[in-house]
Amino acid sequence: MTTSEPITVALMEEFSEDAAGIRVIATRLRDASTKGELGTIIAKEVRTFSLFELQVIGGRLNNEIEKLPSPYRERIRPFFIDQLFGKHHKLLADFHAGVFSQMGIEFQDRPTFDAFCDMLPSGCFAWDDWGSERNPYFRHPRNRLFYYLIAAYTMFVLDEPGHPVGMPFPGGFTVEKRNYQFYCLIRDKEKEVCYSICNFCPAKQSEENK
Repeated sequence: MTTSEPITVALMEEFSEDAAGIRVIATRLRDASTKGELGTIIAKEVRTFSLFELQVIGGRLNNEIEKLPSPYRERIRPFFIDQLFGKHHKLLADFHAGVFSQMGIEFQDRPTFDAFCDMLPSGCFAWDDWGSERNPYFRHPRNRLFYYLIAAYTMFVLDEPGHPVGMPFPGGFTVEKRNYQFYCLIRDKEKEVCYSICNFCPAKQSEENK
């Protein structure tokens, strides 16, 4: 059992209605048979987020970035924004342009996609810092749901790494693209964190870090 599991169970009981809704969404995602179907499902779910919810998600992201030391904080900020809101913009632009209706391509790694969908319902309630979070609006499972929906679009529709290419990590590591393949020096370090998107990322573990 991970340290997050007791917190996860308690939160799922506290937000039982949201938990039920998120399970339905996860099932709907899993039922997608092509990238286009998945992109359409994700876009329709993301469009249900209100402007206030998006502002809260942006506020929490900024709050987390501000906790990081300078100058790393300044270096990583644009990558975090691109990871979440840059992809959010592209998702909706693709949806409105009808891109998904022409995308009848199957997933590159169906088992990994299915595992991601199975993880999502409990992952939305796995908040290690829940007890220390003072802003009540930051404490909602839909914040994490948005994060996972954008990650699903990025990793399984676009076949891109969950973290943007060039994103710096402590130690000088970055997400890289070499020819047509993505590599990440820290990918396998997240294996013990079962709710991390790194476990489902199409990037390969860089050989230098093995």
